[in-house]
Amino acid sequence: MDHETLRHVFDPFYTTKEVGKGTGMGMATVYGIVNQHQGWVEIDSRKGAGTTVSVYLPASSKSASDREESRPREDIRGSETILVVEDEEGVRRSLARSLSSQGYRVLEAENGPQALAIWNERSAEIDLLFTDMVMPEGMTGWELAEKLRDERPGLRVVIASGYNTEMVGHGKAAAAGMSYLAKPFSATVVGKTVRDCLDGQPA
Repeated sequence: MDHETLRHVFDPFYTTKEVGKGTGMGMATVYGIVNQHQGWVEIDSRKGAGTTVSVYLPASSKSASDREESRPREDIRGSETILVVEDEEGVRRSLARSLSSQGYRVLEAENGPQALAIWNERSAEIDLLFTDMVMPEGMTGWELAEKLRDERPGLRVVIASGYNTEMVGHGKAAAAGMSYLAKPFSATVVGKTVRDCLDGQPA
């Protein structure tokens, strides 16, 4: 990468592609997730020679079994309809597959305007909004959630973010009656958060 690209590599939605050909490199999300886990990212890049991205994370003293969820997987299943809004296609498809495997009906949108179009047609079916916080097309997940809740105050909402928790935070989400989920997350954590939100339990 050249110097100008390196300067902006962690900016949300920064891209070297033509307009309409991409929403960003995804490095802003990487930075947010790593920073959230008390780590840091270093990039060494020379134009024409290649790029090395190094991620440094603190070691954990816990084993994988220590970190397993205590709630049985069968307790997180459901049959409600969830509107999943996520601009990263891979993440969105993964979420959709995970929630579908847990029994939920899933509607997908890649940004706020698409989500609004789906809502206008199928709002009566939707029980919960699961949205990423930072998205393209000029509408954040928070703004989307507030707009839909203006129409239906009781709508259940889960807001996810790969950035520092200060950006949304458990406090702000809880005060608004929404659930907050920090990226990255496992299928079990997603299922538990969604189930708790639908059941009216704090997240």
